[in-house]
Amino acid sequence: MLANIPRLMRAYYTERPDLSIPAQRVTFGTSGHRGSALDGAFNETHILAITQAICMYRQRHGIDGPLFLGIDTHALSESALASALEVLAANGVDVMIDDRDGYTPTPVISHAILTYNQRRPGGLADGIVVTPSHNPPEDGGFKYNPPNGGPAATDVTEWIQDQANALLAKDLVGVKRTPFERARRAPTTHRHDYMDAYIADLGSVVDLDVLRGAGITLGVDPLGGAGAHYWTMIGERYEIPLTVVSDVVDPTFRFMTVDWDGKIRMDCSSVYAMQRLIALKDRFDVAWACDPDHDRHGIVARSSGLLNPNHYLAVAISYLFTHRPEWPKQAGVGKTVVSSGMIDRVATRLGRRLVETPVGFKWFVDGLTDGSLGFGGEESAGASFLRRDGTVWTTDKDGIVLGLLAAEMTAVMGRDPGELYRELTAEFGESAYERIDAPATPEQKAMLAKLSPRQITASELAGEKITSLLTTAPGNDAPIGGLKVITPGGWFAARPSGTEDVYKLYAESFKDRDHLHRIQEEAQVVIQRALLAGSAR
Repeated sequence: MLANIPRLMRAYYTERPDLSIPAQRVTFGTSGHRGSALDGAFNETHILAITQAICMYRQRHGIDGPLFLGIDTHALSESALASALEVLAANGVDVMIDDRDGYTPTPVISHAILTYNQRRPGGLADGIVVTPSHNPPEDGGFKYNPPNGGPAATDVTEWIQDQANALLAKDLVGVKRTPFERARRAPTTHRHDYMDAYIADLGSVVDLDVLRGAGITLGVDPLGGAGAHYWTMIGERYEIPLTVVSDVVDPTFRFMTVDWDGKIRMDCSSVYAMQRLIALKDRFDVAWACDPDHDRHGIVARSSGLLNPNHYLAVAISYLFTHRPEWPKQAGVGKTVVSSGMIDRVATRLGRRLVETPVGFKWFVDGLTDGSLGFGGEESAGASFLRRDGTVWTTDKDGIVLGLLAAEMTAVMGRDPGELYRELTAEFGESAYERIDAPATPEQKAMLAKLSPRQITASELAGEKITSLLTTAPGNDAPIGGLKVITPGGWFAARPSGTEDVYKLYAESFKDRDHLHRIQEEAQVVIQRALLAGSAR
């Protein structure tokens, strides 16, 4: 079942996309363009076209500073970097590549962009990260971060996507390109010490001094990702008792246990994929893992094993807003519409404004930049937060600091994140949360994305009166691309999948698991009725 890397590389360079097949066009989802070369979805022609489109976007918007370029450890990332560099050099773009010819986590790119742009009126920097996140080894990914350092907004990615597809349709006529060796030695290609710049600044966002004398044991599993060689330097520089479980990098990711569906997937929020670190939970007071580009986190506590991502977000918010006295008093809490209601309860107790957005970290970028958000987090185990002085740290997800935060709170509170979450449930009640996938045709998915509350005829859900029907997010009134239904004791939200013929059904109950299952069953009936009514029109 291991990826055939030579075959994958051959497909990257020899296969050409068929634009009559939607899956083979350039498509930017919530985190860039992703796909496998074996499926004609991530090939050299895609990367050449996307990179040229980014160069056109930069010129159109006067972005003329350096471009910070980083890759993760997927097999296709090295080749995609080479392809991108050929185009960037030919377009005269100053490119910053890793001075060790190594891998660069997504948050490190965001940090580099923001650090460079700080108090700079012009000549702003932006970045590209070559990563498909936690996707299987056969996949590649390519995403653009504009000068705000975060994931590009929808209007930006749509423009780049459309230009890239137009270039593909013209057989790359209009794409500037120079041979790789010439691009690598071009005067516009520069070496940058990403690792030292980021690691030297970590103390400004997490209290690492408290870890030195705390007497706690800490472990980290990089899951063969871009931060594999960062963790040893972090431990040595800050003199903290950090054990790196493994720093092996292998493009087949053969060391992983398979995920719930039998696929190799480096998902640090999955109990299936995280078996190696879970098995070591009694060896450490707290441990964590990150996905290949290190923008997501998985926290393993001695008391509870792997924490549900929602549980850890709630604990992190509760801790940060009571242990960061220099944060702005108006700084709010950012969460997505499909994140746990436990976060709502914590925010209320803290007296902090809750900003509920559609799915996608891009919605938190402005708030983290101006300090109106102290924390932004997604149910899929991605989050970032302000520096200790209340200024912006990163505007993209940062699994590194979320792992180190688990260590900080364990040292300060004398209890691990699992124990701290139990204290929240004692205060607010237990929560049963789950996401499942339900079948849906492409036509049904399109209808679901455009549902109106008027199409929902139900007045009750799982024995409770429906109090809210949402198709836009309360925090910014942006469309959520689906539906959220709320009752006093629970809720569900449904969104179409961007890659499969299913819709994602998120549900939560503050009663019990039986009530959760009732919500899930009745939610599917509510959705099917709305879709049938829509198709009958």
